[in-house]
Amino acid sequence: MNVRTSPDLLYLDRNENLYGPAPACFDALRTVGIAELSVYSRDYLRGVKSRLSERLAAELKVPEKQILLSEGSEDMLKQVVHCYVGPGEKVLCPSQSWWYYQTVASEVAGETVTFPLREQGDRFVYDADEIISLYQRESPRVVLIASPNNPTGNSFPDADLRRLTEAFRESIVILDEAYWGFADESNEHIAELVGQYRNILVLRTFSKYFGLAGARVGYAAAGASLTRLAKFSSRYLGYNRVSEVLALAALDAPAHYAAMRERMMEDRRRLYEFFDARPGSTCFRSDANFVLVRVPTGSSAPLHAHLRTAGIVVKLFDEKEFPDCLRITIGTREHMNRLLNALNDFVRTGNA
Repeated sequence: MNVRTSPDLLYLDRNENLYGPAPACFDALRTVGIAELSVYSRDYLRGVKSRLSERLAAELKVPEKQILLSEGSEDMLKQVVHCYVGPGEKVLCPSQSWWYYQTVASEVAGETVTFPLREQGDRFVYDADEIISLYQRESPRVVLIASPNNPTGNSFPDADLRRLTEAFRESIVILDEAYWGFADESNEHIAELVGQYRNILVLRTFSKYFGLAGARVGYAAAGASLTRLAKFSSRYLGYNRVSEVLALAALDAPAHYAAMRERMMEDRRRLYEFFDARPGSTCFRSDANFVLVRVPTGSSAPLHAHLRTAGIVVKLFDEKEFPDCLRITIGTREHMNRLLNALNDFVRTGNA
């Protein structure tokens, strides 16, 4: 049996939204018929890419032509790097972040320059002055900022973000907001950023907050100067019409997702409380659907093994940036109860 789909294991290792999508998405899926499956979209005849791009433009208050669609945010990230980065050109990105940022630059023979996140108590933070200094020294073609960042969970303060975008006007700036929604649902900053900075791309996905990872729905709000990317990403025959149906249904269910967010925030606090009570452990504060935990030296592998024995899979890091660290996805209330029971069992056995 494929371990990824084993019914005996609870997977809290890939930041999937285990609540799943809103019931409205399942209702919408039942309405899919021959048109959505057999006929290309005709939305381009109305001068738009799709009903989804039209809806997102209205929600974000950005011109529809500046809304770009993709198969998840991974696809759009690949598109922008492949579109703009050539051999030897530099991509500036966080050192403690998603490994794919550096991999996608290498696909086009680009060079990665990284800036560190600094640990401050129970949080990781960006040092805007340090990033600007590095930018001025390295002159990268693309700058990539994740907010919230994976796996540290920290967001970039709005004031610092505006300082950076002002300093980075000569480069393309990608603001990766894949984990948007788990702290709040604010969208106001997008229209302001896209209107003020012509080389910015704000990247979003329906995979995380909306629980539609399997549907592969991503999008971006692009600054007015990124016309080359707009052409590069355009699809004459239209967008995936089934995914569009699901995404529109998710957007129509804000109350469902707001209630889900509240439950997840409560369970995130429960994990803070558990690890804060364990001497030598730090549960870093997060704005996403996961937490990064540092445990006492030598106990991360035994804890990982104990949880696996209990049928729970979490992310164990072997990267030098995260010694003795695990990342735990926030699942449903039932999942979190099961996890906390297993964690307490680990403590009772004298391992922590």
